[in-house]
Amino acid sequence: LAVTLALVWLWLHRGSYDGEKPPRGYGSTKQVVAAVGIGALRLVDMTPPLPAGVVETKGIEYGRVEPWVLQLDLHQPRDRGTNLVPGLLFLHGGAWRGGQREDYRVYTTWFAERGFVAATASYRLQQAAKYPAALEDCKAAVRWMRANAAKIGVDPERIVVLGGSAGGHLSMMLGYTADDPAFEGQSGTPGVSSRVAAVVDLYGPADLTTPFGQAASVVWDFLGKKYDEDPELWRRASPLFHLKKGAPPTLVFHGTIDDTVPIDQGDSLVAKLRELGVPHEYHRLEGWPHTLDAARPMNEFCRDRIERFVKEHLAKR
Repeated sequence: LAVTLALVWLWLHRGSYDGEKPPRGYGSTKQVVAAVGIGALRLVDMTPPLPAGVVETKGIEYGRVEPWVLQLDLHQPRDRGTNLVPGLLFLHGGAWRGGQREDYRVYTTWFAERGFVAATASYRLQQAAKYPAALEDCKAAVRWMRANAAKIGVDPERIVVLGGSAGGHLSMMLGYTADDPAFEGQSGTPGVSSRVAAVVDLYGPADLTTPFGQAASVVWDFLGKKYDEDPELWRRASPLFHLKKGAPPTLVFHGTIDDTVPIDQGDSLVAKLRELGVPHEYHRLEGWPHTLDAARPMNEFCRDRIERFVKEHLAKR
């Protein structure tokens, strides 16, 4: 029994990041939960302390849609000098009905410490307003960042949008519908481009018209209709159908045992990116579930790969 328990513990105690290969995954979501439960897999600290070299500004108003005030939190390098750096805008997940911008503090503080300017924005959830309200708000956040680029130290031509799950969906929609008046809305900073230089998608749904999307009540709530009532609405709300040549470089992370957003969503997205010749990088992560970056070693992996991707594709020319 002791030997069996020891072997089980060793099996669960397998996730680590060595700086190159992704952490080894698990056989099922239950195994991941068990690994967390016995302390073999540690979760990331969602509320890390503010690094000494980072300036934090909370609750910046980037837009307003009465009665809602739209806010973001900003983290900047304290000693950034006069050079303009890439700006990273993080969009939280939560099935378009939950989550909060503070969920990405673990990313924004880390990237600011690495010399980037990083923001995390709130947007209207589906209880407040149906699609495309959330997308319109996120585009307004990009417009705010571009309009204030010189003030906050951002290169307006090197803005990146990043998000997980619902935030991944919004990031892709934002990136693939650049300056499309049908999606710009009136949330704030009119007359400024919402174009972004790159997209980072962490396990976001790319095609809502699949059986997975059609059956998901959270999608019904988000769009305000069921699929049979307006199939074209579901198509227009799917990032996959807005992809075209010249789309921003895209970095994708998706776990093969994702029980929330199936892995074929990531596969289909990457197949389309490849077909169109859009620069991309795909981390198809064997044995990892939804919200995989909540695990400390996977979060380290994702941060590292995001930094590499941004430096590779947004090197100042």
